[in-house]
Amino acid sequence: MAPTYKTDRKAMVDASAWMFNVVTSVGIIIVNKALMATYGFSFATTLTGLHFGTTTLMTAVLRWLGYIQSSHLPLGELLKFVLFANFSIVGMNVSLMWNSVGFYQIAKLSMIPVSCFLEVVMDKIQYSRDTKLSIAVVLVGVGVCTVTDVSVNTKGFVAAFIAVWSTSLQQYYVHHLQRRYNLTSFNLLGHTAPAQAGTLLVLGPFLDYWLTSKRVDAYSYNLVSIMFIILSCTIAVGTNLSQFICIGRFTAVSFQVLGHMKTILVLIMGFFFFGKEGLNLHVVLGMIIAVAGMIWYGNASSKPGGKERRSLSLPTTRQQKPGSLSDSNEHGAKV
Repeated sequence: MAPTYKTDRKAMVDASAWMFNVVTSVGIIIVNKALMATYGFSFATTLTGLHFGTTTLMTAVLRWLGYIQSSHLPLGELLKFVLFANFSIVGMNVSLMWNSVGFYQIAKLSMIPVSCFLEVVMDKIQYSRDTKLSIAVVLVGVGVCTVTDVSVNTKGFVAAFIAVWSTSLQQYYVHHLQRRYNLTSFNLLGHTAPAQAGTLLVLGPFLDYWLTSKRVDAYSYNLVSIMFIILSCTIAVGTNLSQFICIGRFTAVSFQVLGHMKTILVLIMGFFFFGKEGLNLHVVLGMIIAVAGMIWYGNASSKPGGKERRSLSLPTTRQQKPGSLSDSNEHGAKV
């Protein structure tokens, strides 16, 4: 009874963490789209800095209340993570500006094989044939949904290359740092959010001016736009936290594969809220293929040999103190 209860509880927590990430991620995309398209606030990098500033405030309050215990993350590891994370944010923004929407979507899809490569090389993960095929089905399905016109140029390719590798490395490092230093999602956010907030709030206005030729300080702020900015920052706290929780529990590859469910939900929500593009036949077909691939991936990767680590897990450098907030990371041979 005890093993069954433990398995059921883990499955319930996993599902709750995933739904938390889906709801906050889709919510912030809808809010940001309204903020940028309707109210003309096109300063994406600065807005991301505000997101991390709000997240920093949340972790500081929780630490002050005693819900987050002190933890250690070496400065070198923190700097590497912030470098990857900031290059990811900047690279994605520049890639979207310099590339067609179709090539931008292809670049995003390529994060899955890159994440697989990192797990195979860094963590000695091995995948079964069914797991590999299920990932391919997901890629095909999401590609059918999202990829339309495809054109590429040299500088656009370089931007996409940097964005894909930095994003994949950032997501890999979330899982790596939580395992190696026994950090909860709250602990890791407490270390990384202030550094990201500081760098993005300093560099963001200059980068946004380069991308849009508009100054954030010259934007015509009003009550409604400020409310949307506050709402975006509030939801972002949940998005940042849920991302760390999910990657800590599922690994970066699973996060990427299941993450395309959010792409499908955004397409559906965009149709209902904005109504600019209909759900035509090939989009619906792509959704069906992608969802089938996700179900197959969940089943295949959970079977013995579906996705396993060939070596022992990384040693931890500290023990988690009792009474602190935890996302109940459970690590074993199967990931």
